[in-house]
Amino acid sequence: MYYDFYTGGAEDEYTLKENGEAFQRIMIRPRILVDVSRIDMSITVLGYKISAPIMVAPTSMQQLAHPEGEVATTRAAAACNTIMILSCMSTSTVEEVASSCNAVRFFQLYVFKRRDISAQLVRRAEKGGFEAIVQTVYSPRLGRREADIKNKMVTPQLKNFEGLLPTAVNSNDGSGLETSAMRPIILLSLGSNQHLQDIGWLRSITSLPILVKGVLTHEDGNMEAPSLILTCLPIMIIQHELEQKTHLAKIQVRIVHC
Repeated sequence: MYYDFYTGGAEDEYTLKENGEAFQRIMIRPRILVDVSRIDMSITVLGYKISAPIMVAPTSMQQLAHPEGEVATTRAAAACNTIMILSCMSTSTVEEVASSCNAVRFFQLYVFKRRDISAQLVRRAEKGGFEAIVQTVYSPRLGRREADIKNKMVTPQLKNFEGLLPTAVNSNDGSGLETSAMRPIILLSLGSNQHLQDIGWLRSITSLPILVKGVLTHEDGNMEAPSLILTCLPIMIIQHELEQKTHLAKIQVRIVHC
């Protein structure tokens, strides 16, 4: 059941297949007569120096793979001197991850239809020493993951929402993510009414830097509104293997004219 969750994709898995093929099309261009005795792959992200241009992307429900879940991943990120981005859909709480080690941590968030839920999660991230908010903007709804439906997958409890939403797991009603413990959260977070003003609202409630995750076209990268210019915000393009929609593999995306 959980193996299919990690290896599968949505609908006919076109994007999942394209992800692998896109990586295979990338060729290394060898350079000659270059001093490689000292190689430094480190970069700086929002003022934090990390060992290489690789960060831990926000992925949900990591306790499906290991009992320590996101806590173990955060410790690994610290050991590798890189940034851990915690999903709001995690199976470890914001506080558990914050107290696990001294890794640089960002917090991924949806702007929920109930803004009070988003605001509470932001306050907890601030209190826990998270250094930035990563707002996901490309998932107005979940994709139809047919393997999860066939397996009647039951998700674990999402502890960040305890006291805010029903999070009990009904093991007798598993029929894919949308009838699991995630259902109340999905109904309140993913909707067709996502819009640019959500970012403006998020900026109004926190002083933390905000990164926009999921911009796939240069038109959206250059999107403007009277009260907000998106190009003043950092843009993240994260390669997910668990795609929710059919589109280009993200390794192919180029943001231009930003």
